[in-house]
Amino acid sequence: MREKVLLNAVLCFLRRENEVLLAKKPLSTGGEHKIGEGKWNGYGGVVEPGESLGEAITRELKEESGLVADPGDFKKSAIVDFHNTKADGKTFICRVHVYLLYHWQGKPIATKEMVEPTWFKLGKLPLTEMMPADRIWLPPVLRGRLVNARAWYAPRQEYLRKNVEMEYVDSFPDDD
Repeated sequence: MREKVLLNAVLCFLRRENEVLLAKKPLSTGGEHKIGEGKWNGYGGVVEPGESLGEAITRELKEESGLVADPGDFKKSAIVDFHNTKADGKTFICRVHVYLLYHWQGKPIATKEMVEPTWFKLGKLPLTEMMPADRIWLPPVLRGRLVNARAWYAPRQEYLRKNVEMEYVDSFPDDD
């Protein structure tokens, strides 16, 4: 039986010359674990009902960084299916549409969703402080490769249940 994609999400990484902007998802308060908390990542989130991918990534970028970008400036660079296992053993897939962004307006700020915005050299990414699967699929994406990937996480996304599967592609279907 095929797993159903329960969530569609977007994620973007801002690029300038030989650098990428990353920020951290703050640690949650109240004991609720959030995916990626305390880890370096790009900006993004869940696509809301009735929202296009372009609308979602533009909204998420503004909410999480204060930056403004035109939806047409985002370059789709990856689709990653994250197969997540819950504590009760049930699984679900979150399909993440990943974009690179080279043009925007404003300066990144810390928000309640993402803190410590920091520029990193491409050769000096904080890979050990990122989500385990991101350490594998993200470096080729930041070097300009188009990637389809699948990752299988254990509960709380603490480790991978099996190796990340990744393939390079020439393009993505028009799904916006």
